[in-house]
This record gives sequence, structure tokens and C-alpha cells, in this order.
Amino acid sequence: MTIIRTIRKPIRTAFAALAIAAVPAAAIAVPALAEGTKTASSAATACPTGWGSLPEANSRYGTAPLVDVRTGRHTCFDRLVFDIAGKAPGYSARYVTNVYQDGSGQLVPLRGGAKLELVLRAPAYNDAGRSTYTPANRRELTNVTGYTTFRQVAYAGSFEGQTTVGLGVRARLPFRVFTLAGPGTHSRVVVDVAHSW
Repeated sequence: MTIIRTIRKPIRTAFAALAIAAVPAAAIAVPALAEGTKTASSAATACPTGWGSLPEANSRYGTAPLVDVRTGRHTCFDRLVFDIAGKAPGYSARYVTNVYQDGSGQLVPLRGGAKLELVLRAPAYNDAGRSTYTPANRRELTNVTGYTTFRQVAYAGSFEGQTTVGLGVRARLPFRVFTLAGPGTHSRVVVDVAHSW
């Protein structure tokens, strides 16, 4: 009986020491967050849910032209933004085997394991036929080096009131498309592609 009590006491002491030692480690593992920011666990739940890889479309046509194309990196997805000089047009976004130029039908080569064809139902020229969006390099609209999902953004032209852009991505990953008003009288068509399923 005395031997069992003697063994139990050092074991309890060892467990207590381990529990105390674990507290600072847990505190170090979770960085301090500024007031008003999300906690690590709530930030993780903000990542995409319910997105898919099937085509998305809005059939509304617009006359306001495309004026810029931008990209950005976020925690859980890469973002492509089309700036429109007026009301947001409709769009079509779908995974395809290849993307082709509007009008000529020439292949638009894209890097990546999958290709998204993005069609804006808006021109990249004004009523006088002058270009409102003239990329410096049609094969590299923005520099996506170092992006998690994006591999290349290429211009496929603007023809008969619609503009096509090819987006090369790492793999066939879930995406979403939506429109935003502003700034001012402008609007945006936004394409987000998730980093993973």
C-alpha cells in the first residue's frame, strides 16, 4: 500500500508540471489580435464555402465599357476585378479546354492546370469605337507571380459588345462571380478562385 502511494504522487506531480508547461505554449501559438479583428478560429470560417466549379452566368448586356483589369491575393482565394465605367454588365464564367480570341478564333495560350473563360457582356471600347482598355501586354494583363491559384491572365479581345479574358489557374478549383457598385458611377465584376476545395 505504501509503495503504490509513493508511485502515484510523482506521477501526479509530473502531470501537473506538464499541464503548467503547456499553457505558455498555447499562448505563444495564438498571436495577439488587434481590437476589432477576428479570432483565428473565426477567420478560418470566413474562407469560401458553397462555391463550385460549374459555369456561372448573368445574361444582362451593358453598354458601359471595361476600363481596367486588376488582381489581388487574399487569405483563401485569388481575386480578379474588372473595372467598368458605368453599370455592371452580365458575365459568363466557365472552365474550358481552351480559350479563343473574340472574332478571330485564335487560341489564347494559358499557363496552369485549368482554364477559366471569362466573358463580360460589355465592350472594351466606347461609342466612337475607341479602345477604353488597351493592355500593355495582352498575354500578361497583371503580374500574378507568387499567387497561390492564379497562373496567368490574358486578353482574348473585345468583339460585338463583349470582352473575353482567359484566366489560367493551378487546378480546377471552386470560384464565384459577383458585381459591386462603385466607386462613384463605376462598377466592378469580381471573380474569386479559391486556393483549395
